Amino acid sequence: MRAAIYRRFGPAREVLEIADLPTPDPAPGEVVVAVRASGVNPSDVKLRAGSRPGATMGWDFVVPHSDGAGEIVALGDGVPRARLGQRVWIWNGQWRRQMGTAAELIALPADQAVPLPDGTSFAEGACLGIPAMTAWATVLGDGPVDGQTLLVTGGAGTVGRYAVQMARLAGARVITTVSSAAKAAHAGPADHVIDYRREDVAERVLEITGGRGVDRIVEVDFGANLDATTRMIAEGGTIAAYASAARMTPGLPFYPLMFRNVRLWMALVYLLDPARRRRGEADLARWLDAGALSHAVASTHDLDRVADAHVAVEAGEKLGTVVVTL
Repeated sequence: MRAAIYRRFGPAREVLEIADLPTPDPAPGEVVVAVRASGVNPSDVKLRAGSRPGATMGWDFVVPHSDGAGEIVALGDGVPRARLGQRVWIWNGQWRRQMGTAAELIALPADQAVPLPDGTSFAEGACLGIPAMTAWATVLGDGPVDGQTLLVTGGAGTVGRYAVQMARLAGARVITTVSSAAKAAHAGPADHVIDYRREDVAERVLEITGGRGVDRIVEVDFGANLDATTRMIAEGGTIAAYASAARMTPGLPFYPLMFRNVRLWMALVYLLDPARRRRGEADLARWLDAGALSHAVASTHDLDRVADAHVAVEAGEKLGTVVVTL
């Protein structure tokens, strides 16, 4: 089979190559998926570049990417025969594994291949593993939000855009932040959109909420926004943060947050516990079946152009998920 690989960390155009690899056989409890689309996330390009904390190769080569979608073409012992030929989306394809989804075939545990409704394309399915599940976890992973007011920072981002939609579907009032009119249009159905380049976010949030603040913040840059967060989180509120790129080791205003009884969750989608993940998959399945989620595929690239896909993600200018098609 053909696959993208890298043998060392480094720039995409220098280290990514296309190789012929052996066809994988499924172990007991595994399936083999013929990958039709492979999602390229910021975590994938950081790992290939060697910029993730504590990154080591671990293998002679790595097939990148954790997200993808395709069809099950082989079954290991113990996997129901009914799954053969099933359309699926994939999660954690390359998390702590050598072989990711940037390949024509991938073998992985059967529960990491989740049924994909016929109405969702493979390219859209390749957006679900990290962006959509991170959004679900940070919005709904610890309980209902019906009747609450949520702030989703970075509503035009891959996670933020899903989070805005999911919060609205779950009955919350949604405020989101963006940096331009184009991103405001892309962010989706928020009740209030704040341009953080033009307005004081905390001041505007407190105005919208009558001084109470928000019940939950889905946070794309914890350290950079912490001063504003401390001002606008409501008593008993939750901060669900999934990144902190600008300030990776921020100082924590412990007492101001403690005296509001704030819960802080550093959410990592790769390590969701099985029960929580099953709940997320069930919600996604219901929304996908109903056509209730809008997906943003920023661009598609053939496998031979996988380096271009990585460069597009690193540029940071895309609106949506970059996908490699196979």
